[in-house]
Amino acid sequence: MKAIQKITLLLSILVVAVSSLYTAFDKGIIWFVYPSESKYPIRGIDVSNHQGDINWKKVSENKINFAYIKATEGGDWKDKAFLRNWKEANQLGIRVGAYHFFTLCRSGKEQAANFISLVPKDPESLPPVADLEFVGNCKERPPIQDVKKEIQDFLIALENHYGKKPILYLTYEFIDQYLEDDFSEYPVWIRDIFGHPSSSFKRNWIIWQYHSRARLEGIEGPVDLNVLRGTEETLKNL
Repeated sequence: MKAIQKITLLLSILVVAVSSLYTAFDKGIIWFVYPSESKYPIRGIDVSNHQGDINWKKVSENKINFAYIKATEGGDWKDKAFLRNWKEANQLGIRVGAYHFFTLCRSGKEQAANFISLVPKDPESLPPVADLEFVGNCKERPPIQDVKKEIQDFLIALENHYGKKPILYLTYEFIDQYLEDDFSEYPVWIRDIFGHPSSSFKRNWIIWQYHSRARLEGIEGPVDLNVLRGTEETLKNL
């Protein structure tokens, strides 16, 4: 009987510990990775309508150099906060870029048309981004070659329209399951919230998303944090 009570007590302690750890992560109190500011001085965020009404003036006072703003998803969905975020961030001197959440359920050409219909053709903006991940995507898992063709159609359409090579926002899972070694000519924005993109990572990553639940003055709720691999000059050259 005493053994059962001890096990019950230990389980209770474990539950409390896990709950406290989750709360700390959710509030941004602790995190596994904090990129060196001396090595990665160029900081950025990515936002969408989920961040609500952003106070970009306060954001600009937090050493935020760039912001990627969600524009579209799939073949017809448009982010209702995009144009406001794009305009206000631009006015405060924050370099902006737009990203599209690529769905496996619609054609690449259709999705490119949706993005182009909303995002301004601004030579000063950052390259467009194709967000390729499974979280939040449709349940369909088409054959690899079909997915690659649609991604290629999407990227070609964007590069032809904006005159800039798009950046691929990637997770390791999506690379392993769908991309393999293809599309290696495109720069990468890698998501890795538990460690530094290692030297064994073969792709040319230029942006690293290292935090997905951060707190930042001017934004209600959690926000993603990123660093640029390079200097202010690198950001300008994009």
